[in-house]
Amino acid sequence: MVKDPQIIEAVLDLAVQIQQIPAPTFEEGQRAGFILQQFFHLGISESFMDDVGNVYARIKGKGENPPLVVSAHLDTVFPAGTDLSITRTDDKIAGPGIGDNSVGLAALFGLAMVFRAQDQVPSVIPSLGGDLWLVANVSEEGLGNLTGMKAVVDRFGRDALAYLILEGMSLGQIYHRGLGVKRYRIHVHTPGGHSWVDYGSPSAIHHLADLVVKIKAIPLPVEPRTSLNVGVISGGTSVNTIAADANLLLDLRSVSPRVLVNVSNQVEELVHLADLRGGEEVKVEAVVIGSRPAGEIPSDHPLVQLGIACSAVHGQKIKLNIGSTDTNEPLSRGLPAICIGLTSGRGAHTLSEYIDTKPLERGLWILSDLVQAVFEKGRIALG
Repeated sequence: MVKDPQIIEAVLDLAVQIQQIPAPTFEEGQRAGFILQQFFHLGISESFMDDVGNVYARIKGKGENPPLVVSAHLDTVFPAGTDLSITRTDDKIAGPGIGDNSVGLAALFGLAMVFRAQDQVPSVIPSLGGDLWLVANVSEEGLGNLTGMKAVVDRFGRDALAYLILEGMSLGQIYHRGLGVKRYRIHVHTPGGHSWVDYGSPSAIHHLADLVVKIKAIPLPVEPRTSLNVGVISGGTSVNTIAADANLLLDLRSVSPRVLVNVSNQVEELVHLADLRGGEEVKVEAVVIGSRPAGEIPSDHPLVQLGIACSAVHGQKIKLNIGSTDTNEPLSRGLPAICIGLTSGRGAHTLSEYIDTKPLERGLWILSDLVQAVFEKGRIALG
């Protein structure tokens, strides 16, 4: 494997260029266009965008094995208008979205550069046992509901050897279990009124607050780990108006699909009872606004073990983990998939986010070795 330090500098420079392009979930078009253009500039002629906005680039191998999909998400959690200013030193690059997931996207190009340097052919890599598909996918964050990854898995399905998902700031971790997530918008509606003249009339905010207390009282197991969070509450008109409308956004997560269903059912029952108690004047409803299916492959699965082995060669210790990432989708369909990190960093999803630049070299070489190893193992070994 060719290990040219100039490739690392090119990846870091590209990560900054990507980071400077706003890409809120559902608004990734400008960044996707840039990625597509860069694939063409790199000499990967078979590059295109699908109907949902994912960008694909195919590097042809020998064709002895099925294709391997390597993907990184395009979107960020930051709204349009966020100050994306970068601070760069020899050891760090700081800026919103630099680690999650600009450096992950840039690593797609780094991977292509590594194999191109090895075989000296832009679009065909004879040393690869099958076609390598590099994918920049949409809608991983927030309420994106993994729309992009669903389209990727719909396209390749079981024809792919495996799915390798890249996250910028998780070097040393392999996510082989997908954390189940279910999200609700709960809405309360009443006639409203004046705080003095109509005192005693039902308030949407008061009813919603009462419901939050009841939801918070749902017993959650410590094992399997389960969480519940009311992340947003909104509603009302003014301080002296009885609120006619109020909403909340609720996030439920569990390691166990069974527990997640059980907690979800309890939430829905509480909403149903609140609606019944409200009579004609108070209407309460819950709408599912997001769902990420759970799934996993065992820690002794060949794909996981390859990730551990390739990391060990470069002196990187590995922690096996569970998370809510693009791996949820292929794992939920029984397909081999892991998510790996490329460097270290902190402050993900905050304005103070940063990556450490030095460990990226190790992360990219691990990724390159892993791609090669997956092709060498082939379909029979990976299942």
